[in-house]
This record gives sequence, C-alpha cells and structure tokens, in this order.
Amino acid sequence: MPVRFPFLILSGIFTMLMLDCDQGFAQPDWETRRAGMMEAVAADVRDNPQVLGRSALSPRVARAMATVPRHLFVHEKLRGLAYANRPLPIAQGQTISQPTIVALMTDLLGCAEGDTVLEVGTGCGYQAAVLSEVVAQVYTIEIIPQLARSAKDRLARLGYDNVTALEGDGYMGLPTSAPFDGIVVTAAAGQVPAPLLDQLKPGGRLVIPVGPAAYTQWLTVWTRDKDGLFHEEKKLPVRFVPMTGKGGATD
Repeated sequence: MPVRFPFLILSGIFTMLMLDCDQGFAQPDWETRRAGMMEAVAADVRDNPQVLGRSALSPRVARAMATVPRHLFVHEKLRGLAYANRPLPIAQGQTISQPTIVALMTDLLGCAEGDTVLEVGTGCGYQAAVLSEVVAQVYTIEIIPQLARSAKDRLARLGYDNVTALEGDGYMGLPTSAPFDGIVVTAAAGQVPAPLLDQLKPGGRLVIPVGPAAYTQWLTVWTRDKDGLFHEEKKLPVRFVPMTGKGGATD
C-alpha cells in the first residue's frame, strides 16, 4: 500500500473541511463527503493528463469511486477523514491508499465489464471493492494474515460477492485462476515479478510500482500484446511499501 503520493496537488479546501473528525453527534452526510472527494480526485486527474492520456477518469471508474463507501474501510476513529484525498493508516502499520492513486491504478488497467482481475496486496479491501464495481471478478491476495482475514470478512459483509479474498503471498500470482485481464499490485517491487507477467492474457495490463524501497518508485504499466511481447510505460513517481515474499496463496 502506498504512502503519501507527493506528485499530486491536493485540494486544501476539501482537506480542511474533513479535519473536523465528526466531533458532533449528527450522522455525517457521507454522500456529500464522497462527492467532495470525487471533486478533489477529478482535479488531480485534470491537472495531470499525461498519466491517463486524457484529463478525466473513465465514466465506469468514476462511478465506482463515487459508489464505494470508503468510510467503512477505515477505523471508526478515522471516519471523519475517510473522504479526504489522502492515505490513512490501517492495521499492521499499513495504509489505505489515497483515493487519487486508487482511481488512477484502476483506470490504467483499462479493463472491460466482463474481465477478471488479480490484486496483489488487499490491505483493508478498498481497492478490491472499487475494482469489483468495474469488472466481473476480482481475486485479491494479502500476505499479512490479520489484514487478509479482516478484509475478507469486510468485503463479504458489504456484499462484494464477486471478490475472492485470499491469504498468502502474491509474488507468484494465482496460477490456478490465471490468466487475468489485468493485475494491480499495491506494493513496490525491485523488479517486475515474472510470474505476474506470465499470468496476463494477451492485451492484459499489469499496473505496478517499481523501484527501490528507500527511494521514489515509478508507477508502471506493462501491456502484453497479441504476440506475447511486453511493453512498458512509466506513468508517474510514487512511494510504496516494499513487496515481500515469493510463495503462494490460500483460501
């Protein structure tokens, strides 16, 4: 999961609005707050058109981001900040990604409604939930047992029945369910894991941060063409926690 993404200029007005942390007793207007988050995300995308090759998210990704209740993926004490366009801490020293990063990584996959996608690094399950609104089937793998269990329970409780959440090491992908139309990795790899590339369908894309853990990495898109050849595109500088392990996944 990524730490703060320094490349984008965030909406200061929106962030300040969220800092009240729900100190009152009234039920927060989550839909209004989510709409505010979407305004901030849209501004980031509009200000950085080189990332997607256009100045707006695809309508399907925008709808997904505007639908998933981010406040239900963070700790109760942080729900007042759930729709700020920033990462937030979750359990086990990890984070829920900045909404702009989630939106960009989802959009960069370029997936269709009937596609099947693999996510490596479930975290709290937010990215998987967004993906589930865009594609037909999501497989997601988390290496930290406590996070894997809580995310699986959360996704099931919220009704994301097209998400299969697994505990294990996603470095080797999920060969039993491959090939995939898209793969997204939410931790930085020193080099792209060959098994993940092997598990892409022709035309499929792998979206992954690549680079040393102590330095800025590049969010990179690898596309497999119809002849099985891979094409790399560096999209933007990011900072993610390092990818770990080289094992398999289990239920």
